[in-house]
Amino acid sequence: MKHLIIMRHGKAEKDAESGEDFDRTLADRGQAEAKSVAEALKAYGLKPDFALVSSAARTRGTFEAVKAVMGDIPALVSKDFYNAGSEALRRAIEAHEDDGQCVLVVGHNPGVQYLVAEYLFEGAAGPEITDKVRGNYPTATAAVFEVDAAGRPIYDGLYLAK
Repeated sequence: MKHLIIMRHGKAEKDAESGEDFDRTLADRGQAEAKSVAEALKAYGLKPDFALVSSAARTRGTFEAVKAVMGDIPALVSKDFYNAGSEALRRAIEAHEDDGQCVLVVGHNPGVQYLVAEYLFEGAAGPEITDKVRGNYPTATAAVFEVDAAGRPIYDGLYLAK
């Protein structure tokens, strides 16, 4: 893996018909956010060739919006990533690091935000970006890391929806 993209799902509807959080779909705003971030990533020259996606409705919807911009991306869609903590996400990334040169993770806060903050700290990113991520990780935000030869993620950019 040469690049890692960690993305929070787009803005979701407040409630699902079922009443279950897992079933909340993307709001129109969330669709637009996900497409906006995907377009920015594509313009930067990134296209994931593998993805790890929570099977919750809003993360699947975010991933579908990303694919609408970037084309087909093979993925492991799993309930194991639903509200997963940073350690579980880290283990999944490590288990699939050989599945692509650019791996995308689409998940939920707080796990996604904590993982990005941990990678920023480990990669000695500056306090401006570290403090920004610790304070807020809005919907559809994607953090990009370049992975060095030793497997360490080095901060390469933060993409927010327009």
